[in-house]
Amino acid sequence: MAADWFDYSPTPAYDGTTRLPAEYITMSDGTKLSAQVMLPTDADGNAIEGPLPVILTQTGYNKSASGYVEGFAFNSFLVEHGYAHVTVDVRGTGTSQGTWEIFSEREQLDYQEVMDWITRQPWSNGRVGTWGPSFMAITQIYTAAWQHPAHQAMFAIVPMADAYRDIVFTGGQVNVGFIPLWIGLVTGLGLIPAHPSPEALSTLVEHVLGTLSYDIPVILQATLGVNGQNYDGPFWRTRSPIEVADQVRVPTIIIGGLRDIFQRGEPMLYEAIKPHATTKLVIGPWSHLDASSGAGLPADGVPDLNHMALLWFDRYLKNIDNQAETVPAVTQYVWNEDRYVRSADWPHPQATAERWFLRGNGSLSADPPATDEPARHTVQIPVQNLCSASSAQWTAGVLELIPLPCFQGQNSINELPLLGAVTYTTAPMDADYYINGPIQADLWLASELGSDGSVAVRVTSVSPEGQSFELTNGLQTFSSRALDPERSRRLDGESIQPWHPYTAESIEPVEPGESTLVSVEIFPSSFVIPAGHRLRVAIASSDFPHGLPPITDLLDQVLGIMRIDSTAARPSSLVLPVVPVDALGRDDDSTG
Repeated sequence: MAADWFDYSPTPAYDGTTRLPAEYITMSDGTKLSAQVMLPTDADGNAIEGPLPVILTQTGYNKSASGYVEGFAFNSFLVEHGYAHVTVDVRGTGTSQGTWEIFSEREQLDYQEVMDWITRQPWSNGRVGTWGPSFMAITQIYTAAWQHPAHQAMFAIVPMADAYRDIVFTGGQVNVGFIPLWIGLVTGLGLIPAHPSPEALSTLVEHVLGTLSYDIPVILQATLGVNGQNYDGPFWRTRSPIEVADQVRVPTIIIGGLRDIFQRGEPMLYEAIKPHATTKLVIGPWSHLDASSGAGLPADGVPDLNHMALLWFDRYLKNIDNQAETVPAVTQYVWNEDRYVRSADWPHPQATAERWFLRGNGSLSADPPATDEPARHTVQIPVQNLCSASSAQWTAGVLELIPLPCFQGQNSINELPLLGAVTYTTAPMDADYYINGPIQADLWLASELGSDGSVAVRVTSVSPEGQSFELTNGLQTFSSRALDPERSRRLDGESIQPWHPYTAESIEPVEPGESTLVSVEIFPSSFVIPAGHRLRVAIASSDFPHGLPPITDLLDQVLGIMRIDSTAARPSSLVLPVVPVDALGRDDDSTG
């Protein structure tokens, strides 16, 4: 039997928690960062001043405002079990001084200096673990890359890996759903002072000026496609934790979601860290908001996130022999299996590549197309698929709160011909069909009228009643189709996860009406197409608000007709990572 989870729930060591007054940490350039410490208390409410192992959270969401949402900026559960928890507003956010420059090199240096400060405090025993979701998970990767001797463990909940490909410019298009929402959230919370004072007023002015001089120009330049902000390069590489993840040396748990905004990057971070440190990956059926709290856990023997984190920190910060290192390497929720499944690694060690072909009659078949199969067409509309699981995903789960089936995964409305979708569907499956990993669509496409185009690809599961449930999706601009074969992932000799450079030099012109091969990265997932259900590929010309071409490119992609060719000479297809059904461990709920 393979490794499995167990519930770790020791009795709290202390009766409650208290917060010390906020204080400033002075960085080497003179900028002051605001920090606050939560300590455990005894039965009389007196603070236990240590020394204690420390949990560090570095946030952009203003600890003075967000810190009163339990488990967001502070974790009282961990503190009651014998930890000090310090939370720091990164520069230019919350009540810290400076200008927020979105994970800049200077901000990353601050993370190291904060670690130095922690080791000098009376409540610290010099052993530090990092914890937190989203922004606070991203800061953890950069902190760990410094290899500070005090840093002993990391619990990163929904971290980003590749800023450009994961979120900001998926497929070469601007994410107009999440990026303005995120920048606005950080900026808005940074305008809330902790208390009125001359220093607070000075900090507020700094934040306003920083927003006007830095944050807003970054958004505008990306949206307009000017100053190179719409291409991958040093700016986005600096802000991509995957670039430093191989420098991490601390035991790490990464939490991800099948509909998280960082769905693509979370398993990549696991891959980058695991050769250098004990690393675990847990992926739930979550959008970003639900993933941040591990909604629905415990389930299927998988504990909730607090119990996971306590298990991890007690093992690596307190040296308690609690067998934390034995839990499964990978735990994933599987759509249509509707439970968590354990495996030995990611990508799944038993996966093999299978190619399915798009056919002129709308079928999806293991047989290649014939010589003269007809092309299919759809109108190029830049705002398709607004009511979809993708829209809910790329607004961090906000739209998921609206009780409409299309935001919960039902994709049938987006497959209506009047809305521009073209679908390709298999015959009903003879047996359950298990997919686990990244997916690639190789499509022969043409823009009949425009000088560029974009394509959105959805993979869905179709029930015997005809309901189509979205499983995962991908997006790609035609002119950004160039590939780097050295960085593209292959399985059984097939490319299964394309890597596009997205540089100005890699742009390839598109001739109106000329068919060209476009490889689309469809983000990794885990799902079963049950016997009697069908696998479907739904193709449209856009996925709004997940992606919108920069304004400078928009006119090249609108009011055209996209042609999808699939013939013996130009065989459009889908490559899937197929795993044997017995790897689902249905009998003993475990896999090897």
